[in-house]
Amino acid sequence: MIKQHIFIGFLTGIAANIAGVFLYVALFSKAGIDATLADAWQNHYLSKIIALGAVLNFLPFFVFLKKKQSYHARGVLLATISVAVIVAIVKFL
Repeated sequence: MIKQHIFIGFLTGIAANIAGVFLYVALFSKAGIDATLADAWQNHYLSKIIALGAVLNFLPFFVFLKKKQSYHARGVLLATISVAVIVAIVKFL
């Protein structure tokens, strides 16, 4: 049961990160999402956009804490740490 709650929080964190990336691109880019992400990949700044998208993880994290769903919040934190590790690996390789 605990693993299921953590997994739901993890999926919520990944979804919030993806939504954060799309929100960032929609707000700050004049080009479309596909063109912006392709340009970010070619010019090696996609990891920065993904890291900025992780800021949106604050929302579900604090909502889960407020609702006393600490295992869901742990899943969001796990998703954030996983994204940070992936960004660090991509950045340094």
